[in-house]
Amino acid sequence: MPDSADRQENERLLGSAPQYGSVLASPLEGAAVDRSEGNATSGESFDNVPHARRQLGLASAAFLIFNRVIGTGIFATPSVILHSSGSVGIALLMWVLGALIAIAGTTVYVELGTGLPRSGGEKNYLEYMYRRPKFMVSCTYGVYTLIAGSSATNGIVFGEYVIHALALPPTPFNTRLTALVVLTFSLLMIGVFARWGVRLLNVLGTFKFGILTGISALGLLSLAGVPGLAVRPGYEVPHNFTWHALWAGSKSDPNSLVTALYNVIWSFIGYSNANYALSEVKDPVRTIKRAAPLAILSVAVVYMLVNIAYFAVVSKDDILGSRQIVAALFFRNLFGPATERALSACIALSSLGNILSVLFTQGRVIQELGREGILPFSAFFATNKPFGAPLAGLTVLYFISVAMVIAPPPGDAYLFLLSMSSYSLTLINTLVSFGLLLLHSRAYRAWAWDPPFRAPRVVVVLFFVSNVFLALIPLIPPAPGSHTFEHIPYYMHVLVTIAASQLGVAYWAIWSVWLPRRNGYALKREWMLQDDGVSRFVFVKVPTATVGN
Repeated sequence: MPDSADRQENERLLGSAPQYGSVLASPLEGAAVDRSEGNATSGESFDNVPHARRQLGLASAAFLIFNRVIGTGIFATPSVILHSSGSVGIALLMWVLGALIAIAGTTVYVELGTGLPRSGGEKNYLEYMYRRPKFMVSCTYGVYTLIAGSSATNGIVFGEYVIHALALPPTPFNTRLTALVVLTFSLLMIGVFARWGVRLLNVLGTFKFGILTGISALGLLSLAGVPGLAVRPGYEVPHNFTWHALWAGSKSDPNSLVTALYNVIWSFIGYSNANYALSEVKDPVRTIKRAAPLAILSVAVVYMLVNIAYFAVVSKDDILGSRQIVAALFFRNLFGPATERALSACIALSSLGNILSVLFTQGRVIQELGREGILPFSAFFATNKPFGAPLAGLTVLYFISVAMVIAPPPGDAYLFLLSMSSYSLTLINTLVSFGLLLLHSRAYRAWAWDPPFRAPRVVVVLFFVSNVFLALIPLIPPAPGSHTFEHIPYYMHVLVTIAASQLGVAYWAIWSVWLPRRNGYALKREWMLQDDGVSRFVFVKVPTATVGN
């Protein structure tokens, strides 16, 4: 017989047979929104959450993506891309190619979001695509959530720029202390003052858009020769857009071009961020079809315009020869070095938006794993009590981030952690895009995958190939004289990331296979409704002898 705790939970069970369009729907059982039903309901009936919980509209969903994609990279990465490309023209072409790949990824995630419109993102998609062995993919994905959900590196970056803006000594203690302060502030805003946290996200997204639009406008006006916006005396006047200068120095060796494209693609990562919180989005099918393209197209446009602005104001030799980030050179050339501290403050605020956005969405992923019943103390992680937000999952991510800020020594450790996070996302995107290709194939026609929006197959193939590219590049030895890490092998983050997934497999094997066989019971999954109005799964231990009956 089930134990007493399970019996108490079963008193509020809603049923055990999955059926579409109700609280009982689950991607793991093959439930999805089809084209006709998605247009009629906008996907809100797919997940049983109180309607009052759906607080995110079009703007908030778009800013979840915008804040996630735009952190600090656009202020510094263009110089890295130029160094790898060799010329301004090739660098701009790389940004165009990166934008096309990002649009392909956005299209893929719009299809998946309209077909499975509930919080959790790739958790739901992988469960739907890879249903056997049952629950294994969920357990494995949970490990990657803990890796990718850390905001430690963004916290450190925030600390560095804040300290520079305040003209404080840039010691490791000051940097880490500032990182801990911003991580704690972010936890309180997202986990305790949830509505104000969403408002702050929207404000920071608007601020970022305004800053990047301002940089674009200043650069274009300077290029047009507007009085008062010429390069200040004492700095080299650029001529990057004459035909000869545009292509001068272009590199053609595959290693350089691959490195450039690799960095550009990562500058666009984050287009799936709203998919993690669709259970809190109003009319999720309709909203994700509008919010995701709006956000990523806005990013692509401002990225291109900002790059043009940089090249309009800063010479190629200055960008390649200076140790300053390209954004600092831009403001120095137009307004003098006194603007450098103000720029640091702007970059810190951009980093804050990224931290809040990641924490907001990844906390929802842990909550969804709790709602599936596969985590220890699932009821604790599944609830929105006491502040109307998944504080338990947010707190787990907070302590992981804090540990990563405090524990590692400076040097390889931070880059290694960032590389692990990036590579785990690459593996997930590769599996998701491959799974979607399977759903589009004749072999899976019986699954009746027909979501309200469907990505063209060529777009899915492009996204799959781009992620295979991202997965393989770290395995190629770096060019002579360059090093990925100082003291560890260049491929170590790949091995550790793949090995980490085996922790999820081991947990699944013990919890779902070994313990039931050893103790003579089977796991039966049923639904219950929590006090906060959110449904979740409960696993009931049924003696093996009674399963047949």
